[in-house]
Formats: sequence, structure tokens, C-alpha cells
Amino acid sequence: MLIIASLFIAIIFFILFIKSVKSGQYDDVYTPSVRMLFDDELVKVDNTDKNNTKP
Repeated sequence: MLIIASLFIAIIFFILFIKSVKSGQYDDVYTPSVRMLFDDELVKVDNTDKNNTKP
């Protein structure tokens, strides 16, 4: 009887989770606005012709 009750509760929670995902509950609207503040891309420097000062 406890197994049936726990399966019933698990199915209810699963249905509620799927419903909340489809409604957009877990959409992240904060991170895209601050992503540029924490951008850690490496900038490649092309040193082929800029520092060649041969006499």
C-alpha cells in the first residue's frame, strides 16, 4: 500500500514538474543580462607586423 501511495505522489510531482517547465517557470532571464559583465574570453593578439622594427 505504501508503494502505491509513493508512486501516486511521485507521478503527481512529475506531472507538476513537466507543467512548470512547459509554462516557462525555469527560463533564465537574469543571466543573459549580466553575462557580458563576466565575459572571460581571451583576446588573441596578432604580433606579426606590429612589433617588427628591424633597422
